[in-house]
Amino acid sequence: MSSVEMSEGSVLVEICGDQPLFYRQALPSSGARLCVLLLHGIRFSSEHWLRIGTLERLAAADFLLNPLVCVRAVAPSGLGQSKAAPAPAPVGQPAPGVFLRQVCEALQTGPVVIISPSLSGMYLLPFLFQHSEQVKAYIPVAPICTEKFTAEQYSSAQTPALIVYGDQDTQLGEVSLSNLKNLPNHKVVVMKGAGHPCYLDDPEIWHKAVLDFLQQL
Repeated sequence: MSSVEMSEGSVLVEICGDQPLFYRQALPSSGARLCVLLLHGIRFSSEHWLRIGTLERLAAADFLLNPLVCVRAVAPSGLGQSKAAPAPAPVGQPAPGVFLRQVCEALQTGPVVIISPSLSGMYLLPFLFQHSEQVKAYIPVAPICTEKFTAEQYSSAQTPALIVYGDQDTQLGEVSLSNLKNLPNHKVVVMKGAGHPCYLDDPEIWHKAVLDFLQQL
């Protein structure tokens, strides 16, 4: 396991005006070759990723193929510690893809792996379909807005995807899977006994699933 340096910061993106977006960062002390961007849902914050150890676990893991991972947890506009930043779209409606493009440019991520639970689907899905070359891989966790895109749009996205949901999430989990399964290059992990925020219910299974997927990129 590599040693990890934890830090916090903020970035400005044009679409949010002069209100910054907050982020936490976990960086291997020897530098990084791959960036993972963690988003969060409406009732959560980057503090939850920190609390269950996702930032540190991903940044500290020694991969055979892709070692040294920089992990950033970003609070989307209007959420968490970015509440002052205006949201680029009403809750539940797809946001302009340019929002996450500007976030990634501000953070200098390069092609990025994005973990997108729940409400953050309204940000990630437009970005995936409009700027797929900037998404190295996609890990959706029962995101919203999946029904707002066509099967043809999903089938055109060649981005590797790991679809994760809890078997007790009989609403968003199952609805999102019915749409996301149209992604041609996907795997599915169903977390037994877990609800909507399945990563909180069983962090160990969650971390293993994500690390196994990242190792195969």
